[in-house]
Amino acid sequence: MSALLSIAEQIESSALGVVIAESRFAYPIIEGIHLIGLSVSVGLIFLTDLRLMGLILTRVPVENILKHLRPYVLGGFAAIFISGGLLFWSSAARMLESPAFAFKLLFIALAGLNALYFELVIARREQGPQDHTKLPRAFGYAGAASFTLWTLTIVCGRLIPYLPTWS
Repeated sequence: MSALLSIAEQIESSALGVVIAESRFAYPIIEGIHLIGLSVSVGLIFLTDLRLMGLILTRVPVENILKHLRPYVLGGFAAIFISGGLLFWSSAARMLESPAFAFKLLFIALAGLNALYFELVIARREQGPQDHTKLPRAFGYAGAASFTLWTLTIVCGRLIPYLPTWS
């Protein structure tokens, strides 16, 4: 861990890391972009999850929702990935020392695996009935898992500045 922490300190003290951390406007602008990307992508994922759980838009076929929202979700994720990388760059050592950051990464990975499993296995195996009001249970489970994991990701992200470090 000390080698990783040493690399993180070098990243943080690089010219870009210092500019982001010490600039009056860079960090808040990047964080704003991060939050907007998060709102777009996770907001639309929540909409999709609620549909998969059969709670909203029950007359709209899941395939239509996925097809129409996917470009916006992916665009939001691009904004999150780039801005999150820059935010990490400015405080890499502190992030690596944060248990909340570690859990955030874990929940992101699990949410990604859940989405991948849904796309590659559940959605292909479980062809929804022509009556789109009742979906297979696996759709609801995938939606509930996604909703839970993304909620935990957001909570952990907000806890990063407030929780003590591992050491």
